[in-house]
Amino acid sequence: MPGLRHPNHFMNAQFVEDASKVIPEPQVLINMVSRRVRQLSAGSRPMIDADFRMGLADIALVEIAKGKLGVAPVVPPLA
Repeated sequence: MPGLRHPNHFMNAQFVEDASKVIPEPQVLINMVSRRVRQLSAGSRPMIDADFRMGLADIALVEIAKGKLGVAPVVPPLA
C-alpha cells in the first residue's frame, strides 16, 4: 500500500553518510533522527519530497543532510 512504511526498513547507508557530514557527532545525529522519527510517526509531514519506499529514519536523515533540521548552539548561562 502506498503511504505505509515498512516496519523493518533499514537505514540507507548513503543517507547516514550524507547526514554525518552535516552532524559529525554520532550521538547527536542518533538523537536527532530518533526525535524526528517520533515526530513523523505522530503525523508530522516530511520536509522533503519523500519516496513512499523510504523509511521514517531515511526521511529524517535526508532532512538533516539537506539542512532542513539543525542543532541549536548551546549558550552557557551567565554567571
